[in-house]
Amino acid sequence: MATKVHMEALSPTMEEGQVVRWLKSEGDEVSSGDILAEIETDKATMELVARGDGLLRTILLDAGGTAAVGTVIGVIAGAEEDIADLIPADGAGTVEAQDTPSPSDSRDPPAQDGDGRTASTVDVPPRVPGERIKASPLARRLAEEQGLQLEAIAGSGPGGRIVKRDVVEAAERRITVVPEPLLPDADFEDVTLTQMRKTIARRLVESIGPVPHFFLTVDVDMSRTIDARRRVNARLEKEGVRVSINDIVLKAVAVALRRHPECNAHWGGDHVRRFNRVHLGVAVAIDDGLITPVVTDADRKGLSQIAREIRELASRAREKKLTPAEYTGATFSVSNLGMFGIHEFTGVINPPEAGILAVGAVADRPVAVDGAVRIRPQMKMTMSCDHRVIDGAQGARFLATLRGILEEPLLALA
Repeated sequence: MATKVHMEALSPTMEEGQVVRWLKSEGDEVSSGDILAEIETDKATMELVARGDGLLRTILLDAGGTAAVGTVIGVIAGAEEDIADLIPADGAGTVEAQDTPSPSDSRDPPAQDGDGRTASTVDVPPRVPGERIKASPLARRLAEEQGLQLEAIAGSGPGGRIVKRDVVEAAERRITVVPEPLLPDADFEDVTLTQMRKTIARRLVESIGPVPHFFLTVDVDMSRTIDARRRVNARLEKEGVRVSINDIVLKAVAVALRRHPECNAHWGGDHVRRFNRVHLGVAVAIDDGLITPVVTDADRKGLSQIAREIRELASRAREKKLTPAEYTGATFSVSNLGMFGIHEFTGVINPPEAGILAVGAVADRPVAVDGAVRIRPQMKMTMSCDHRVIDGAQGARFLATLRGILEEPLLALA
């Protein structure tokens, strides 16, 4: 029995996906559970598996093509099974469907004009500027191999789609591409959005506008945290683990959230959900943007375990290998740009979370200590709060606890 291959929702927030590459080719035998393709979602690159047995009869979305969740992008069927009714007339996603044989393909010659020229190579109808050219993946590949310009080829397929026959005939008449001159001094370059960047843009609009942000900033004396880190790393040296300042900040945030559950919360529209467990989302910069892998139960884990998990999660994030379970479920988030030399910034809340902490660089600054000016390592932290969940006094108390932990880490984290 024939099985449609759909663009599946491979992450909780995925609305469309892009085919990175097909691991099976047309005509390959597949079994249920076999990996068919790699799909770029809004968060990671995931594997699309077969849901039926048979041959991969047709691929409707080439590598690089994008399609909405639920779109048919291929068909699995028996070798002799009729699949014509399973192929959408308009193709899949942003790359049109491949040609499907019809009686006219094999029996009827292409229409000709009075000079004997085929209809697909003459009187190309004008296209609206920016209009997407309808062409099957096979036609696109052939055109590229032959150096042909799709804009100069009239399609004879359904709805004017360019099919294999049109490209073959165009190749015989040598409708060649006139490449645009290189413009090294061009004023701009349009960069196509990745699935992750599209999601970031959508989520920011959902957050910074509807969510009533307010911001609280404190300075922290990091002298004792730096000393504590030095001693902890000396003890962990034999285990091959090194704890960073950020690891200590994460642990301190988790402990402070456990003491202030009103900040470890989500906005639910008609209710506020306060969590008894602390799952920290940790912002990680990758080539396509930003992703926040989650350290679960961070308040219950030691510094060495947090350090190991963060490095493993960050590495998998940059390779786009995180599973949905590894980047969902955060109760609060932390973003640290100190390693980039940023001293102070504000973070955008990731709904439905009620807060995010922005951590800056540790830098030596003059401060007043017992009536005298001293040079101390200082760090700024700014908490973005959803005012529907967290009031100013609640956020201030949380930051006071957090600052106290970092300024006396051995007592607070013991």
